[in-house]
Amino acid sequence: MELERREFVKLAAMSAAVGAASSMNAGKACAAPVDPPPAPDRPDIPGVQWDKAPCRFCGVGCHVQVGVKDGKVAAIAGDRQADVNKGLLCVKGYHVGMILYGEDRLTTPMVKRNGKLEPATWDEAIDVVARRIMKSGKKFGMYISGQSTVPEGYAAQKLVKGALANNHIEANARLCMASAVTGFLSTYGVDEPASCYDDLDACDTLIMWGNNPAEMHPVLFSRVVDRIARGEKIEIIDIGTRRTRTTDQADHYLEMRPHGDLAIANCLMQQLIENDTYDKAFVEKHCNFRADQDPRETAEALMDHDAYVAHVAKKGHSGLFGKPITFAQFKKLVSYYTPEKTEQLAGVPAEQLRMLAKVFADPKRRIVSMWCMGMNQHTAGTAVNNLVHGVHLLSGHWGRPGDGPQSLTGQPSACGTVREVGTLAHALPGGRLVAKQPHRAFCEKAWKLPAGHMNPKPGYHTVKMFEQLCTPTDAGGDIDTVWVQVTNPGQSLPNTKKLYKAKADLPDKFLIVSEVYPTASTELADVVLPAAMWVEKNGVYGNSERRTQQWFKMVDPPGDARDDCWQTLAVARRLFELGHPGLRGTDGKWLFTIEDENGDEIEYWKWENYYKINVDKHLFDEYRQFTFMKHKNVAPYDVLVKVRGLRWPVVETADGEFRETRWRFVEGDDVYVEKGRGFQFYHSTSKDDRAQVWFRPHHQPAELPDERHDFMLTTGRVLEHWHTGTMTMRIPQLRRAMPGAYVEMNPDDARERGISNGEVVAITTPRGEMRLPVWTNGRATPQRGHLFIPFFDESAQINDLTLDAIDPFSKQPDYKKSAAKVTRISEFAPPRQGGNP
Repeated sequence: MELERREFVKLAAMSAAVGAASSMNAGKACAAPVDPPPAPDRPDIPGVQWDKAPCRFCGVGCHVQVGVKDGKVAAIAGDRQADVNKGLLCVKGYHVGMILYGEDRLTTPMVKRNGKLEPATWDEAIDVVARRIMKSGKKFGMYISGQSTVPEGYAAQKLVKGALANNHIEANARLCMASAVTGFLSTYGVDEPASCYDDLDACDTLIMWGNNPAEMHPVLFSRVVDRIARGEKIEIIDIGTRRTRTTDQADHYLEMRPHGDLAIANCLMQQLIENDTYDKAFVEKHCNFRADQDPRETAEALMDHDAYVAHVAKKGHSGLFGKPITFAQFKKLVSYYTPEKTEQLAGVPAEQLRMLAKVFADPKRRIVSMWCMGMNQHTAGTAVNNLVHGVHLLSGHWGRPGDGPQSLTGQPSACGTVREVGTLAHALPGGRLVAKQPHRAFCEKAWKLPAGHMNPKPGYHTVKMFEQLCTPTDAGGDIDTVWVQVTNPGQSLPNTKKLYKAKADLPDKFLIVSEVYPTASTELADVVLPAAMWVEKNGVYGNSERRTQQWFKMVDPPGDARDDCWQTLAVARRLFELGHPGLRGTDGKWLFTIEDENGDEIEYWKWENYYKINVDKHLFDEYRQFTFMKHKNVAPYDVLVKVRGLRWPVVETADGEFRETRWRFVEGDDVYVEKGRGFQFYHSTSKDDRAQVWFRPHHQPAELPDERHDFMLTTGRVLEHWHTGTMTMRIPQLRRAMPGAYVEMNPDDARERGISNGEVVAITTPRGEMRLPVWTNGRATPQRGHLFIPFFDESAQINDLTLDAIDPFSKQPDYKKSAAKVTRISEFAPPRQGGNP
């Protein structure tokens, strides 16, 4: 029996509940059918009050109905009024209310005295933080999150880049979607997907580029599974390095070598041109061609592929936006990537490559390409993002319902709080850049700062910021203080021994951590600030399809835990009281002043007053003015209160209503497209309303297996847990279902080495060693010579072992390709003193 949509997700939930290791095979259920969980609009439960909120986990942005009884979250239901999930949730979503009630919630501020964290009052803790920021000056950095709310991100942005004139503010989304950002910017001139989830309801071909939505984004994937169950013909193609539950649902699996995606995408464009099946009309009207360098030997002669690659290697790339090339130049460069040559590079059989090229050659098809961390956590992440966009543009599979590229994110507001608010070291709200004087001038005027106050030099990206924190001051480590909010870098950064844990040996370095639970990050903190979480505070998120979502506080946080936004504003107020000049605006008032209807200042920085007004509304509506320049118009706060989110640009109609946009740059849906244009890329980097089709050559990963480390190690998530497990490992049902990390190994590799399923082995990389049980023939199977280890387990922190190499444009690290060795414990010999594994 084909899996129906609700059965699919319920089966995932049931598998988690019993810790099943079995998988779905070829679209058939491997367990007895079960009734789906109830998903009414507002279940009638005595004494329970219901309200809406987006789920706290991934970037899909499912809406839940939250039921509150006696001051606690007592029930969760999928929200049937929400277009994103239509009443359905994944196994994590059904348990989301339990994230608030772990036994070890942080409830009291802690300040390190004499080498030990001790309880402190909020006034004491805020004063310590403010004085440290005053002392640090330009050596201060702030690190927030794609889980921070939009108002939290905006307040932090205004404090650091505005008041402090210090651009060292980053978000953990640098680690998960920065390459998607640079890919969109260099292709279309503006960030974020032009398409939306509605495409999954209209496509007839779904291609996964290195992602596993059956487990990582199951509610979205179920939209396609549901259609198949109803008898629709939808072809699923999975491109990856390991067989997963998504592969089990696929019609075709293209198993590639690491970085093979670069060659595959180039091959598809080579085939489209060679077979004369590219969309000439679309390309001639809407596309330009781009490369890192001019590929001409002379005005008449074009470089071949190898000469061009050598030329770029010698000269270097020319920046994110490259240089224009002609179609003839592009054609010659991609001609190198024949199916046979690509088979050598990527490991995918030539006949499969021709099959995929024929899919894109069919103009009647509606094709969605979908990707997430596999393409983004990649030292050529910008390049492969460019190439997949290019395949869609060259083939004309762009801009129709069900026809286009769709990048997904892993966090609930990586788009809203990071990409839109601009909480990265080079960015400003609404798509602005710190390096551009007119952009700084707009912010200075809006924030009532003196002209020229803001710093034009971008701050440190995430890896660099933490590298500088963990470098001795006398050796050039010019970051001495970092404030972390809503994330756990002690477990999630790559190469954490180098980039986080080395701080332990540097007594002059200072770490402030706002958290809800003890984590690997709080272990090294000098100040710990207990934080409110999810529906313990007001919030606004922005999901992967440009949908802005609002919710209200529903329950109180435990003990003395308080909102992250309040923490930022309280520190900003204390800095003002201490006389920091950047906190006083040109009107002589505190930069974050809110006044009542009589013009009197509201003392909302005092916790007892914070919820007497809606601070989120004030901050969000102030932020909204920044969204118009790049046509990212978000709806007013009061409009968002009434809906389950709206996709920007949201425009006001003649009758005063607000209309969302499903497909950007498409006439009839995007009001900014001029009449008669059909498609208009109105933020084009070439200033001619055209998108850029890039040539980006294939190259090898930064680290490859060798005789000493003969495996390739990949990390990622599992169905039951989210990121570092801070929340999900405190949900008993999910923890029982998946209690610890493991190393996934190809059964043939294990057999050759005499390794049994469940046997504990030593995993070593050039950065360290870890011991884990082996899992073969489980939910997924890596290809020969590959390993997979999830990163949710605090007791087995695999990022101690991962590589910290980054993409040259996005500065995003590659967690997917670290050389590793597997050794049976009986054969394992620890390294010599001071040696490497």
